[in-house]
Amino acid sequence: TLAAWAKVTQQTRLGLLVGANTLRNPGLTARLATTVDHISGGRAILGIGGAWFEREHVEHGIEFGASPGTRLTWMDEAVGAMRQLLDGATVTSPPDGKYRFEDLRLLPAPVQSHLPIMIGGSGERKTLRTVAKYADMWNAMGSVDKLRHKVEVLRAHCEAVGRDFSEIELTCGCKPIIRDTEVEARRVWEGQMAHNRTPMADVENDDTFWVGTPEQVAQQMIDRKALGFGTFIGELAAPFDDETIQRWMGEVKPMVDRA
Repeated sequence: TLAAWAKVTQQTRLGLLVGANTLRNPGLTARLATTVDHISGGRAILGIGGAWFEREHVEHGIEFGASPGTRLTWMDEAVGAMRQLLDGATVTSPPDGKYRFEDLRLLPAPVQSHLPIMIGGSGERKTLRTVAKYADMWNAMGSVDKLRHKVEVLRAHCEAVGRDFSEIELTCGCKPIIRDTEVEARRVWEGQMAHNRTPMADVENDDTFWVGTPEQVAQQMIDRKALGFGTFIGELAAPFDDETIQRWMGEVKPMVDRA
């Protein structure tokens, strides 16, 4: 899918938000990202996370790991190897690691001299430490208060590992629905959830849904922009909401840019 999009777009950066680390050998993941980078002329992002959907692993016979901590330990090892590979190094894995590489190198190398790695997740002990060590981009979701706290945790991890916090691009995930009135936007939201067989009770208090007028959605973004989030990535439920996309770019973005 990313390769197909790469052929029909010119400026958009392309990556998964985010891929499950457990599903592929990290050497293969780095190679796939490199392929997309070549097809797109240097617009690939390697998006990675620790994985959460156990059923998917069971159905495919893929090891899921005994705990979230185990999966995040694997991710830390994997991202460290992928960073080296994407930067042109030849990698041989340590004997006690999860993964096995022997003199592995990416040829051809990515088009970008430093293909960015995006890590999604907010776990304070492991995920954010891996972000501090290796990530170029971090994706998080949630309320302003939650994100404010997570940013400070990430900042502390950066200090602990000797990383310049400003090197990491902070990206915020969200699920916008934009209409002239909040009542109309909510009606669209309820229709989307019914279409996807998701009870409203399951999402009523989900602060990743930004449902309202252009001004209300802009304020959500402005509040997070004040925390350092400069990139916002929208997730749209089926059926595709073209009006939200058009109004997000045409009405909301100018308000946020002026703030």
